[in-house]
Amino acid sequence: MIDSLAALSTEQSDPRYSQIDRLSTEQVARLMNAADITVPAAVALVIPEISATVDAVVTRMKAGGRLFYVGAGTSGRLAVLDASECPPTFGTDPELVQGIIAGGQPALTRSVEGAEDDHAGGAAAIAERGVGALDSVVGVSASGRAPFVLGALAEAGRRGALTAGLSCNAATPLSEAATHPIEVIVGPEVVTGSTRLKAGTAQKLVLNMISTIVMVRLGRTYGNTMIEVSAMNSKLADRAARMVGDITGAGLSVTRPALEAAGWNVKIAVLMIEYGLGADDARALLESHGDRLEAALEAEKAQGA
Repeated sequence: MIDSLAALSTEQSDPRYSQIDRLSTEQVARLMNAADITVPAAVALVIPEISATVDAVVTRMKAGGRLFYVGAGTSGRLAVLDASECPPTFGTDPELVQGIIAGGQPALTRSVEGAEDDHAGGAAAIAERGVGALDSVVGVSASGRAPFVLGALAEAGRRGALTAGLSCNAATPLSEAATHPIEVIVGPEVVTGSTRLKAGTAQKLVLNMISTIVMVRLGRTYGNTMIEVSAMNSKLADRAARMVGDITGAGLSVTRPALEAAGWNVKIAVLMIEYGLGADDARALLESHGDRLEAALEAEKAQGA
């Protein structure tokens, strides 16, 4: 394992950074910024693979499947972060998109010794969640070799789930295990082997794409608005009111009362305002069109034409 890790591009030492401990703060900051600029270009090279993965995930989720991210260390924390943002951003059930990190919840804030190397633990995490043929499992590992992640993907594949692997090295065991491999080659880190840097940024960018585009394809946005946003605080309530106003052209004096009557459901409030409906009728209209706002609006427009 030590020899194989030494050959990874993310483990190499870049001579450009060999004397960062002797540079000024601003010089190091500029070096890091220059390194980070290369990451989006590396992600751009694998957009076809990302797109294919998203389309495959969407097909299964439309049939009732769930999406799981699995990682260890930094990769695991990024996986949990992306999954945890889906309910407040897109109004999803917390069970729909889940992040799994080696070592469980304690590993979110501190290193859990040996968790990454637990192949059987990764398989058990998949089994515990009852992953099945409609589900999708994305393994996230900068090295592409984390045993916990490989164990999870192997078990997911055995259960018939869709499998994808996100890594930052070429020809990794994770890619070999996945139906949809995504390899973002970012090269050596500013601090040798610290894959929370460029590799972590790359993983975050790709996870952003996967979860966001999946939700767009599932109709959980209207244009680029977060129509499924959960108004759990004053900031989000204000955003919801402005969102309804942007879609309908109504002022806050109209949008806020409509949202309150709609239980702060943006889509229902929009239909109430657009067609002068009560909350119950607007809800029924929305449900009759698969909970998709665009379809409900177009249907009513066609009926009124």
